[in-house]
Amino acid sequence: MKTIEVVAAIIRKGDKIFATQRGYGDWKDWWEFPGGKMEPGETPEAALVREIREELSAEIRVDAFLHTVDYDYPQFHLTMHCYLCSLASEALHLNEHEAARWLGATDLHSVRWLPADEELLPLIEAGFAELAQ
Repeated sequence: MKTIEVVAAIIRKGDKIFATQRGYGDWKDWWEFPGGKMEPGETPEAALVREIREELSAEIRVDAFLHTVDYDYPQFHLTMHCYLCSLASEALHLNEHEAARWLGATDLHSVRWLPADEELLPLIEAGFAELAQ
């Protein structure tokens, strides 16, 4: 089975995280954390900064590694390196996605997440719980 290695940004602002809705492909209309494929020789952090610049015309700070998700989709195996990030500026523009939302703890499950991204929700919910203390 083919393996695809990608990076994903869990962009935080206060007590919310940024989610994007896919506008194309087999998983159109499903929600995900923005990011994309790593290029040969690229570090995960550099790939993330590049992908967010391409997808959202935004500059981010990569704050901390969160988790690597390994997930078997029907056509491929996905290895997704996930990082907590923050915006370096407030500007965000959807260049590839059809919609986006800032989600808090109470509405984290209000969207239909891609299966691999959904595996991150317990970790994100634990982070929300820490913020509330």
